[in-house]
Amino acid sequence: MLLLHGFPENWYSWRNQLDEFSDGYHTVAVDLRGFGNSDAPSKIEDYKMEILLQDLQDIICALGYSCCVLVGHDWGGTLAWTFAIRHREMVTRLIVLNAPHPSAFHGDCYSESDYVLAHPSQLFSSRYVFLFQLPIIPEVLLSLGDFEHIRKLLTDTTHGIQNEERRLSKEELEAFVYYPSQKGALTPPLNYYRNLFGFFPIKAQDVLVPTLLLWGERDAFLEAAMVPEMKQYVRAPFRSEIIPNASHWLQQDRPQEVNKTIRDFLKQEFNVLRNGHST
Repeated sequence: MLLLHGFPENWYSWRNQLDEFSDGYHTVAVDLRGFGNSDAPSKIEDYKMEILLQDLQDIICALGYSCCVLVGHDWGGTLAWTFAIRHREMVTRLIVLNAPHPSAFHGDCYSESDYVLAHPSQLFSSRYVFLFQLPIIPEVLLSLGDFEHIRKLLTDTTHGIQNEERRLSKEELEAFVYYPSQKGALTPPLNYYRNLFGFFPIKAQDVLVPTLLLWGERDAFLEAAMVPEMKQYVRAPFRSEIIPNASHWLQQDRPQEVNKTIRDFLKQEFNVLRNGHST
């Protein structure tokens, strides 16, 4: 089971899942390219989708496997969707948390499948994506006040973890702030966004593996209303669940609900044909 984190996190965001699923799986949570302790080349072109997908392929093979259960959140979810499309033979199950299929978020030119253009409220919520296209300025803004903006993303009442019992301790918060606070460390993660408009598919691309989509109802960045849009892109068994009163940081916010839903999904038996339909 390979777990992929999002921005501005690292492998530690999966701490509540690593132990939970280690009884039945070899569970691995990696720092993505440019995050945490991973290699972090500074050039924008080093974060093109083709390179990021090759990283995942190399990781799976280096671990001695030919396929995996692929789990992704936020940016890790975007990578997971795309990897399952491009390399479906390497994915036995796809599990995505709070990340839209690329075509649902940015469909073929100005069609109804482009959720953002059809919903100005989502466009407003995604305004940070456009800010991150700029050079230097995002790095400066995110580093102000001892990286206060990153802290607030994870902890304030609007954007942060909503479950009072799961609010980050000071030590847990520092686990997410330490790496971005190092000299030059913000640029590599931001380069994911700076490549964003270069890799989204022009037309919908089907996912042909059993898929579970989980979403925090109170995600301040991505509207839960886009969840029903996803089913049209999956030509295989598909399940979605919106978890009430949960934030964007779903696996940290509601780990018990997330873990139970994932475990139930993994217990299900599917016979998926080559055309993606189940029997």
